[in-house]
Amino acid sequence: MDVFFYHLEHQTLERVLPSLLEKTLARGWRAVVQAGSEDRLEAIDQALWTYADDSFLPHGTARAGHASEQPVYLTLGNETPNGAGVRFLVDGAEAEAFSGAERFVYVFDGRDPDAVASARTQWTGAKAAGCAVTYWQQSESGRWEKKA
Repeated sequence: MDVFFYHLEHQTLERVLPSLLEKTLARGWRAVVQAGSEDRLEAIDQALWTYADDSFLPHGTARAGHASEQPVYLTLGNETPNGAGVRFLVDGAEAEAFSGAERFVYVFDGRDPDAVASARTQWTGAKAAGCAVTYWQQSESGRWEKKA
């Protein structure tokens, strides 16, 4: 099981998440985005429709229905109705167990001390579960640099 940590420093989640999801879909994978709050879930939903003038990311929530057909499914829970291979955990969302996906991706705000502390706990838990863990930090230019 692969677990990735993306440490945001210079851009917001709503700015970064669409590009990570685009890369996931380009590989032929489906994704679940698990948010830590209803407000964040709604913000992500809107961002995926409007992040670029010339495109959008096909996605849905339980309210929209057809969960099993969604390339990107947004949720507050641990369900994976679309058979996703990648689970993104944002805004303090926690994985119940490292199962049900091939890859878990934690995205956290490095400017928030609570989010950093939570990511450290999640890192320790993933290592203890025997997962292959990788840490990526955002550079000033917004590029990702592998740090561990």
